[in-house]
Amino acid sequence: MTLDLAIRGGTVIDGTGRPRYRADVGISGGRIAEIGPRLSTAAAHTIDAAGLVVAPGFVDIHTHLDAAVLWDDTLSPSPLHGVTTVIAGNCGFTVAPLTDNPGDRDYLLAMLARVEGMPAESLAAGLRWDWRTTADYLDHTDRPLAANAGFLVGHSAIRRAVMGERSSEPAALGEVGAMSELLRAGIAAGGLGFSTSTSNTHHDGDGRPVPSRAASREEIMALCRAVKDTPATTVEISPGVEGFDPELADLLADMSLTADRPLNWNPIIVDAATESGAWDRVRLSDTAAERGAKVLALTIPLAITARHCLATPSVLAALPGWEDPMALLHHERRALLADPVRRQELDRAARSQPMRLSYLANWSEYVIGQGFSEVTKPLVGRSVGEVAAARGTSPWDTLCDIVVADDLQTVLVFATNGADGPDWEARARFWTDDRVVMGASDAGAHLDQLDFFTYTTGSLAASRQFGLLPLEEHIHQLTDIPARLYGLAGRGRLAEGWHADLVVFDPDTVAPGPVATRHDLPAGAGRLYGEAVGVASVIVNGAEVVSDGRYTDARPGHLLRAGRDTEQVTLATRRNARQPA
Repeated sequence: MTLDLAIRGGTVIDGTGRPRYRADVGISGGRIAEIGPRLSTAAAHTIDAAGLVVAPGFVDIHTHLDAAVLWDDTLSPSPLHGVTTVIAGNCGFTVAPLTDNPGDRDYLLAMLARVEGMPAESLAAGLRWDWRTTADYLDHTDRPLAANAGFLVGHSAIRRAVMGERSSEPAALGEVGAMSELLRAGIAAGGLGFSTSTSNTHHDGDGRPVPSRAASREEIMALCRAVKDTPATTVEISPGVEGFDPELADLLADMSLTADRPLNWNPIIVDAATESGAWDRVRLSDTAAERGAKVLALTIPLAITARHCLATPSVLAALPGWEDPMALLHHERRALLADPVRRQELDRAARSQPMRLSYLANWSEYVIGQGFSEVTKPLVGRSVGEVAAARGTSPWDTLCDIVVADDLQTVLVFATNGADGPDWEARARFWTDDRVVMGASDAGAHLDQLDFFTYTTGSLAASRQFGLLPLEEHIHQLTDIPARLYGLAGRGRLAEGWHADLVVFDPDTVAPGPVATRHDLPAGAGRLYGEAVGVASVIVNGAEVVSDGRYTDARPGHLLRAGRDTEQVTLATRRNARQPA
């Protein structure tokens, strides 16, 4: 027998947390056939991994690639950063199920554009919208991809499919039953679990709360009961960015208990200044555990640098008084920001009341990241405060003048939490806590604002720089921990007989590359994009999809379906699971 692929001379870190060791890895038929000091079998293709680490591919359990997967079979740029499996359909925001009513399609399109920062023109041009059920949609995605992909079944889409234009109202008992049937059908077709949102920052295209926010506690519990006797492996929720009250903590525990599944909520963002409050939120897991539930926090393991563009200002819309103005059509919003009187009203509204996001109104601290006109291009790299001082104008007026000159396309960069050693040390204390999971890339969402898709290479680079975690433990957190949480059978570790999902990288250089806007989405819309440094090879199901930082032509990724590609995950199996020695 000849192996399909041999990776020779590398240092294996197998994902379990065990110490690294020198070994070759042989792959055949999409599986790991042999791991040893010297392979006994010849191979059709060989990768020289001398001086490099050979690890399981990274598992990203929080993406919004539901739309992008239908126009981008590379799922870019996630695989460039070592990701071999993605999970989409989070926070209740999916594109299925869908009714025959074109108004429901238009509603989902506008909701995703508003709440997840997906360009409306790309959603309209890049999707055929010719599916109806979740089963139809999964069949559409069941095609060759650069990475494996699994999908949750989203509450807001289910609610809209059942209730139509009434989806922002309380549901009748029969409507809740119909939602439960759609959820069960979606899981039977392969959906990995149930997702929802109660976040007060999530609004639809009209600026109203998204449908899931209108659900009663009884409705949410009914949907969790619908999960219990299915192959689904998880429940996921976005509860909002503000603090947790006892009622919300009880809800999360009850959801886990009712579904008999672990629940993960997101996001938790940490730096040295916010660490104490973050621990307060994580401790709700202890109360849940006392009742037999499993509640986990999903943390973004990065120093957050947000890039805002007033052409699609989904996060800024959470500022007081900004919801309606930011829902205006593009030319109307541009006219508002050009009007000296109206834009002052917007500034006053942003500062009218204290809230967790009020720092976003610190206009002088924004840096011009990209400009697209002759007026703005020379300003790139300068802060709004610096430009305002030179012009003798206020920071807010200066910012408005800049973005209006750029037809609202200016990329404004804002560092929202620290990147110093103490900040990274605070984050790392959460990474290894058994109540926390690393992830929350949001890949496919907030395309002009956030580069969380670099969380794998970014956290590895920071860990190296600041001496945060042993590399074996860091790889364990990026691979085996999320894979076991979602019951991904045969993935997340390097072991003979397991799926050959691997990343080969240089531990001394691995890092994110530069991030910039590129206009390569359907209809020419822009998005943030960045490649990686130090990632030599990414292998999915035995085929190399990334070589020396570039995509190959291989598309071996599988659609992961509950029951077929997963192991049973219940509260009992989680309690009884043993950590590798």
